[in-house]
Amino acid sequence: MTDATNGFATETPSGHDRNGRLVRRLGVWSAAAVLVGSTIGSGIFRVPSVAAAQVDSLGAFALVWMVGAALSLFGALTLAELAALFPHSGGIYVFLREGYGPLPAFLFGWTRLVVLHPASIGAIAMIFAAYVGAFLPLEDVHVRIIAASVIAALAAANYRSVGWGAAIQNASTAAKVLSLGGLALLALAMGDAGAGAFAQPPTLAPSSWTGFGIALVAVLWTYDGWADLTYMAGEVKNPTRTLPRALIGGVLAVVLVYLAVNAAYLYVLPMDAVAASDMVAADATATIFGQPGRSVAAALVMLSTFGAINGTLMTGPRIFYAMADDNLFFRRVAAVHPRFRTPHIAIILAAALGIGYVSIRTFEQLAAAFVLGIWPFYALAVGAVFRLRRRRELQPPYRTPGYPLVPILFLLSAIAILANALVEQPGSTLLGFAIILAGIPVYYARRAYLRRHSAQKLTELAP
Repeated sequence: MTDATNGFATETPSGHDRNGRLVRRLGVWSAAAVLVGSTIGSGIFRVPSVAAAQVDSLGAFALVWMVGAALSLFGALTLAELAALFPHSGGIYVFLREGYGPLPAFLFGWTRLVVLHPASIGAIAMIFAAYVGAFLPLEDVHVRIIAASVIAALAAANYRSVGWGAAIQNASTAAKVLSLGGLALLALAMGDAGAGAFAQPPTLAPSSWTGFGIALVAVLWTYDGWADLTYMAGEVKNPTRTLPRALIGGVLAVVLVYLAVNAAYLYVLPMDAVAASDMVAADATATIFGQPGRSVAAALVMLSTFGAINGTLMTGPRIFYAMADDNLFFRRVAAVHPRFRTPHIAIILAAALGIGYVSIRTFEQLAAAFVLGIWPFYALAVGAVFRLRRRRELQPPYRTPGYPLVPILFLLSAIAILANALVEQPGSTLLGFAIILAGIPVYYARRAYLRRHSAQKLTELAP
């Protein structure tokens, strides 16, 4: 079926994507669970200490989390318009292709393939495996083996069925949200407020605004995931209605959970204790329940990261699938399993890259590489709204609230974040940009190969 207003295929009567191969199975709750489950992973258990160390004041700590929440919401509000307009597998890849052409889209897919996806899934899996150490004695090699094993197991479930992946996501997301909410309520109800940061007079200004910028990059790692649902847009039922609702509702749910959990941390721990803690959730629960509280916190972290790994394996492979479907990557990666109706080759590729990164990188290296690599493309995707609105034949079924102020504020913030990272962390930032630009010769080499291949075919067919 073709949308007469927009002029492109949205959903066939059988409920398939525009190519009739991936089946639209995800409703609004499952779609929101993909977003929430992909977002709430390891960050909320590690990043609060990083942010507290950088800003060094209660007011600035609260401000950096609220700024991160606002930026994530602004991004989701804007991408919801593009997702409703182009509800196809690939998400940001599709938005960049429609807004700017194939090269920027390829660079996103290239960067996602080489850095972003394996860094993201590897970082989360490493945290999952590290917290297994709360119950079993583990050496570093055991941590890496466990991290690789959980990636492989969840990849197998997503290979088998979108329904299996969605069921795991729904169950793990509900469990983690309820558990985190329970943790926050217990800390606020049973903790000693006199021992926490709230007992001190709050000050708004951070110790340095450049440190605030570094803290914001770390906080944005915890919020990242708000765009992941768009990668599965080709498998969402009634996408023009479901995607905006799931994107906005999912981000708001994440914001509420994060603000509540951070309030709980600060209710029972002073700022310097939060800044010095590598396991802030465990330390916070230990102040109430002692050593058993640490075990409960470790189980909660494992549950949370398990769902985040599954969400990443659901969403990331769809980018590789979309690239291959556009003939910008090996065509075999666009294969759909004839029985399971999943992009099985793309899932295998994504899992293999994640396992490879687990064996060679630390959590901190993986998290920093991800944030600095993804935000240039977030800015480009949000900027595509302005370009696409000038194409009068396109009438989006959903429009960004607060346009043009909301996308403008997002773009200005993204520029400021990247500029601050370039000043404060020039080595890793320039490395990220170099990896992105390295995709340009790869793109043109791929095009040259395809032209030669097409010419050879024509020659063979000529009489």
